[in-house]
Amino acid sequence: MAVNISQTLKAILLHAGAEGPGERGQKLPTVELLQGDCIKLMPARQNNIVVSDPPFNIGYHYDSYNDKVPEKEYMETLKAIFQPPCVMVHYPEDICKFCAYTGLVPTKVVSWVYNSNTGKQHRDIAFFGVKPDFRKVTQPYKNPNDKRVKALMASGKMGGRLYDWWNINQVKNVSKDKTAHPCQMPIEVMKNIIGILPEELTVIDAFMGSGTTGVACAELNRNFIGIEIDEGYYNIAKNRIMAAVQKGDKNGNDNRRN
Repeated sequence: MAVNISQTLKAILLHAGAEGPGERGQKLPTVELLQGDCIKLMPARQNNIVVSDPPFNIGYHYDSYNDKVPEKEYMETLKAIFQPPCVMVHYPEDICKFCAYTGLVPTKVVSWVYNSNTGKQHRDIAFFGVKPDFRKVTQPYKNPNDKRVKALMASGKMGGRLYDWWNINQVKNVSKDKTAHPCQMPIEVMKNIIGILPEELTVIDAFMGSGTTGVACAELNRNFIGIEIDEGYYNIAKNRIMAAVQKGDKNGNDNRRN
């Protein structure tokens, strides 16, 4: 592991594509973590894809980020970061605003629904400039008692292709996986997203937060670049991602899918 620390950012580079213990000398993923302003630290957009759950600009109490800026300023930030190919996780109304502001049209939209004690019960996941392949991730059959499904299961098929409606709980405050970050993403959501994207693209999360996107990439053996402006959240993400990478090393990093 190489570590580079400067006055403007903290950067950690893991593996750099070294061969690992996987089958036939499979390469381990490259993981680069940057602490600072994503507008300033955004890498060149070549052979990569932005996948991120940005701050929602609703006045949430983050430690060192103002989550209530003028609408135009907010949209300009999103426009600068979410250049195709990209995937945005947001409330549906805000994705519509983003599309109207930028003129971008998603190639696919997935609904992520959850039960909660809030007025918002779902978010959308919009894919821009990339076509997700839902066949790459399987899910359990919805009707296992159907005789046709029973026949499929008897033949060894335990699930079907992923659909565009994901019923996945939020990370609750009582969850054993909950960190100090107030808006932690569920690992299943991020693994679904990354799992249906082209494997050759490095995943960039410009609003890394607690690091769930990076953990998902480590578990799926995908290259990852994460950027987080808050030092405390950056350290949470760094520790989670490093643990996931080390676990992948130990297990032979077998490209696990949902």
